[in-house]
Amino acid sequence: MPSLGTSFGRGGATTAQQDLANSDAILIMGSSMAENHPVGFQWVMEARKRGATIIHVDPRFTRTSAMADIWVPMRSGSDIVFLGGLIRYVMESGKEFREYVKHYTNAATILREDMKLPDDLEGVFSGWDEETSKYSPETWLYQ
Repeated sequence: MPSLGTSFGRGGATTAQQDLANSDAILIMGSSMAENHPVGFQWVMEARKRGATIIHVDPRFTRTSAMADIWVPMRSGSDIVFLGGLIRYVMESGKEFREYVKHYTNAATILREDMKLPDDLEGVFSGWDEETSKYSPETWLYQ
């Protein structure tokens, strides 16, 4: 994977797959990990022995699907909608680790309740100054 090598200095996995064994839930998308990465998949099975839920999202039923607790056979091309729904569910049900997201990510999707979007402001984002023709990021109301 050339982009991983360019970004992280290594063209393969950038995490320790052994840590999967400590997971409560594992979502596998876009891969039949049991067939294509059997050495790493052993850690998924170790997590399952410890009670983790394994979810496999793939239009095809594969060996990974057979080993998963939940198989999601969604249509090709609908993965972004699926992930958007998953993110929305996690945030609306309060299941995210909010402090981690706020302090260790760019938290671009955590908005204050009074944030106004272009639909609310005649097509422009909040903070538009007509005199300077610039936005003021301080008004974007991120947490």
